Amino acid sequence: MVAGVIAGASVGVAVAGPVGVVVGGALGAVAGALGGAAAGGMGSADDAGADPDDAVRLHIEDSGGSGRPVVLIHGWPLSAQAWEPQIGALHAAGYRVVAYDRRGFGRSDKPESGYSYDSLADDLQRVMEQCDLHDVTLVGFSMGGGEVARYVARHGESRLHSVVFAASVTPCLMQWEDNPEGPLTPEKAQEKRNALEQDREAFFDQFTVDFFSANGVQKVTESERNEALALCRQSGQHAALACRDSFSTADFREDLKKVTVPTLVIHGDADAIVPFEASGQRTHRAVAHSTLVLVNGAPHGLNVSHAQSFNDALLTFLAT
Repeated sequence: MVAGVIAGASVGVAVAGPVGVVVGGALGAVAGALGGAAAGGMGSADDAGADPDDAVRLHIEDSGGSGRPVVLIHGWPLSAQAWEPQIGALHAAGYRVVAYDRRGFGRSDKPESGYSYDSLADDLQRVMEQCDLHDVTLVGFSMGGGEVARYVARHGESRLHSVVFAASVTPCLMQWEDNPEGPLTPEKAQEKRNALEQDREAFFDQFTVDFFSANGVQKVTESERNEALALCRQSGQHAALACRDSFSTADFREDLKKVTVPTLVIHGDADAIVPFEASGQRTHRAVAHSTLVLVNGAPHGLNVSHAQSFNDALLTFLAT
């Protein structure tokens, strides 16, 4: 047992300080073959089947308390620790803050399968059930925005108060024939995948530079970039590859049509990873009732580089 972590405890029990850390709770996994995602070629990462006996343990941080819950869903290939600039501010404002490491990342189990958005949305539902969360605001960053959209499509909005798409990969990154606005070509996606396979360390080093850069200028300290790089290194390589395939190829256009709860779209106007015009702007249009906050001069990792602006927008939205 690691200090501050309870293995096999009931999810929702807060331990070790203001943000308790709990691992376990028998969050059952959806398992199966990854349809080629882990075999060198870029695939859709769809699961071929489900094994109800396969249990995946997710690392969950829960501040506890009686405040309205906010669930934070991190981006690729990070962990719940990437939300550090938000957790304290949200807790201080009276919210119950729940953040978890996606399967394959951070301190969660790293199974060989289960990295389609359907499976990841089902993991989110299990977190909601285990923590007994209702009237929730889901905040999905980058890849996590896809989980928010797919969660609504698969599980509905009965547990939700509102949703936030932050620098989100929605509605569809891949430049398909019926999605010419997609910013990612199949060739570019394969090139990125190959680079990650061939030299993981070099890939993540450059990725974190791009993640925090706006117009070629890094907007965080080198220490902050290195903290993000350390989180990248915690990811399972098979999970990192499979999730790249998932967010590169997933189409959330139909999912977004099902979002009816209050919605915030927040994005940096200098995002070099997920360009605003091809993602945040389109997500805002797809969810007609959504509120858009465009942060001037902000890169992809705006929750760190522009934490005050991000937190102000989030808290203002939560208060409405």
